[in-house]
Amino acid sequence: MLYQNLALIAAFACIYSLLAGVMSRSWFNGAVVFTLFGVAMGPVGLNWLQLSLNADGLRLIAELTLAMVLFADAAKADLTVLKRSVQIPERLLVLSLPLTIALGFGAAWLLFDDLTLLEMAILATMLAPTDAALGKAVVSDQSVPAPIREGLNFESGLNDGICVPILFVLLALAEGQSGDRGVSMLAMHYVASEIGLGVLTAIVLAVPGAWLLKRSSDNNWIEESWLQVPVVALAISCFAVAQTIGGSGFIAAFVGGILFGWQTANHSLKHDLLERAEGAGDSLSLVTWVAFGAVVLSKSLAAFDWTILVYALLSLTVIRMLPVFLVLTGLKLGGGEKLFIGWFGPRGLASIVFAVVVYNSSLDGVHTLAMTVVCTIVLSVLFHGVSANPLVSWLAKRASNNAE
Repeated sequence: MLYQNLALIAAFACIYSLLAGVMSRSWFNGAVVFTLFGVAMGPVGLNWLQLSLNADGLRLIAELTLAMVLFADAAKADLTVLKRSVQIPERLLVLSLPLTIALGFGAAWLLFDDLTLLEMAILATMLAPTDAALGKAVVSDQSVPAPIREGLNFESGLNDGICVPILFVLLALAEGQSGDRGVSMLAMHYVASEIGLGVLTAIVLAVPGAWLLKRSSDNNWIEESWLQVPVVALAISCFAVAQTIGGSGFIAAFVGGILFGWQTANHSLKHDLLERAEGAGDSLSLVTWVAFGAVVLSKSLAAFDWTILVYALLSLTVIRMLPVFLVLTGLKLGGGEKLFIGWFGPRGLASIVFAVVVYNSSLDGVHTLAMTVVCTIVLSVLFHGVSANPLVSWLAKRASNNAE
């Protein structure tokens, strides 16, 4: 089965790569196609793809994919635009994120009778971060106004790292592991370690890494055939080192990408290096979503019920969109633009990682939590994937008309 699985995934990757340009302009983006392929080839479909991937294996693939996407997207960020429109991501991270968690907790309290209050808070936190990989069609499309594009990119790059310490504090409290430190001390410990060590790792690795790469290029030390390696290796190094020392690998990858992009801003090789790194990220993304469709989704279908479905729909709409709309009030954004920003809060890789972390815990409501996350991700893949290109075209046309 190992070689059959490899043959199927390789053949699918080859075919999709030949049609990637066409698919990127269609209503069905990569994540939708990858997931549907996994479902079709998996146990509920033809049963040709029989992956024996365990939870830790899926978590590792999802983490590496997210780290690559975060690093590459951050490296391409236009810091000049971001500086002018910093209020958008600032309000999304400082105001909208906690409001989203609070609203998600309230919805869970109304819908789920079998969860404790801490488990409800854990569910809201698991589904609060947005996914940079699923939002790539929006943040990489030049027709989207730059402030909105950079704002969404910056939000998705940091909100998962911010949610990590919150999730770990809630898990520790739910499992009775807070000890004598108290909630405030426990929270401060996680924030300092996750965010602080993540940023420190990015500075220590990305700045000298970018300098060495520029020096190697200027002296013609690097071979053409090795250009796809440095950025990929640097992104994974930032992630892995931060995780090893107790920091947030996601924060390290995103901040490392920003520092790398700033250090190489005017270098001739920057574009080629990032293009090749994005190719590696796309390949990892394909494997992740195929595995999600074949393994996770296929095994979870029987566990769905109306309560989980209702919460998933609320999570993607009211729970996300209402706080975003409210906190962006007062900025130079129309109602349509605020709704656009609120809608494009897709859930994906970060929530998969969080679900695996929670699934390995001793919580009584672990199955309800995991199934709700799976259902939300599935709906997000479908709804955000199908709506991305039409809504981007609509927003671009609206911006063009306003400019006239």
